[in-house]
Amino acid sequence: MRWKIHGERPVYENPWVNLWLVDIEQPDGRRWEYHVVKLRHLAVAAVVNDHKQVLMMWRHRFVTDSWAWELPMGLVEADESPAEAAAREVLEETGWTTREMKPLIYAQPANGITDSEHFVFRAEAGEYTGPPTELNESDRIEWIPLSELRGMIDRREIVSSGSLVGVLYLLLDEAGL
Repeated sequence: MRWKIHGERPVYENPWVNLWLVDIEQPDGRRWEYHVVKLRHLAVAAVVNDHKQVLMMWRHRFVTDSWAWELPMGLVEADESPAEAAAREVLEETGWTTREMKPLIYAQPANGITDSEHFVFRAEAGEYTGPPTELNESDRIEWIPLSELRGMIDRREIVSSGSLVGVLYLLLDEAGL
C-alpha cells in the first residue's frame, strides 16, 4: 500500500538537519501532516588490516550521554562521492589512509521518519600518516579483532546504527555468507 504525497514544506532548515511537514494521504484515505527529518547522506568505513582487525574509535555522544565504539563516519559533501567521503573521514578521524574502498552495504536506518542514507564501505588499511586532524571525534582509536565484535555488540559497546550495520555485515563478509 502506497501513501500519497500532496505536498511538503520546510519547518526548520540548516546545513545539518532539516525538519519538513509532508501532507500525506494513507491508503485508507486519512490525510494529515507527517514530520520528516531530512539529512545529508552518511559514509561509513570498516577498515580492516592484515591481522583481521577493524579500526574503531571510542566516542562519547552527548545526545544520549553514552560511550561506545564506532567506525569512522561522516557526512558526504556535495562535491564528493560516498566512497571519497568515507576515505576522507577515516583519514581525518584516525590518521590512517585506506586502500581498495569497496561498497559493503547500503542502509536507511530510520526510513519511517528520516530520509537518511548510509553508505558503508569495506577498506583495506593503508598507512598511518599521523594523529587525526579532527580533534573532537574520539578519546582513543584502536584496532579491534573481528573475533571480539560479537561480544562488544552484546555488551552494548557498539550501538550506533552505521557502526552496527557495518560490523555485522563485515562479520558476514568475513564468514563468506
